[in-house]
Amino acid sequence: MLEGKAVVEETDMLETMQHGAVGLAAKALDFFDVTQSTDIACFIKKEFDRTYGPGWQCIVGTDFGSFVTHCSGCFIYFSVGSLAVLLFRGSAAPEADEANQFADLETIKA
Repeated sequence: MLEGKAVVEETDMLETMQHGAVGLAAKALDFFDVTQSTDIACFIKKEFDRTYGPGWQCIVGTDFGSFVTHCSGCFIYFSVGSLAVLLFRGSAAPEADEANQFADLETIKA
């Protein structure tokens, strides 16, 4: 169950995708306990892979740092209470970065 309102900290996603990510987090919290962060991340990642195609990565927890390269329009970092969710579509082709198809964002503290 979604205990509190989700707060989007950083994103470059379209609003419909943002709502989808937050909705999936709420659904995951209906199925899993807040302490089951790996199961929550797996649930969100698999649903985004199914809906938007493969390559999505999801990190869920209460304390983590990150520095990721992601496809433009495919990044969201939000929190629900003390639980933070980082969801992005990564890339295995760093040379595409030179063509401005990807963006780097750093999340210091979850």
